[in-house]
Formats: sequence, C-alpha cells, structure tokens
Amino acid sequence: MKYLLVLGVVLFGIWLWRHNRQTEARERQGVRSAPQAPARSAVPKNATEMVACAHCGLHLPLADTELGAQGRYCSSAHRRAHEG
Repeated sequence: MKYLLVLGVVLFGIWLWRHNRQTEARERQGVRSAPQAPARSAVPKNATEMVACAHCGLHLPLADTELGAQGRYCSSAHRRAHEG
C-alpha cells in the first residue's frame, strides 16, 4: 500500500513538472493559457488633441492655439516672431 502511495506522489510530481514546463514554453512563444480581457481604448472619451507650438515647441490643446501661415502657435507674439 505504501508503494502505491509513493508511486502516486511521484507521478503527480512528474505531471506537475511537465505542466509547468509546457506553460513556460507557451508564454515564451506569446500564447497565454487563459484568455485575456479585451484591451481598453487608449484614448479617454474626454481627451483633446494636443499640438506643439511651431516657435517654442510647447504642447497645448488645439482649441487654445493660434493658427498662422506656417503652423499653430501658443500666442500671437510667437506667431509674429516666427513668421516675421
């Protein structure tokens, strides 16, 4: 009876070892054993587009920029300085 118990423990250990090796191999190949949740949208619903000032490079919301002939600017002073 004790040999049967020892055999069961050894077989369980072998199965566990092989199962872990197969799981690691799948993860290295990029395949997951459990399905993953769908990815969320990277852009929040209330996000605004950000643009850089053509003169100084400052990033600000598109609605706050001043449009010039050569791009968008953070202020009228930068538009005049860059465009002449």
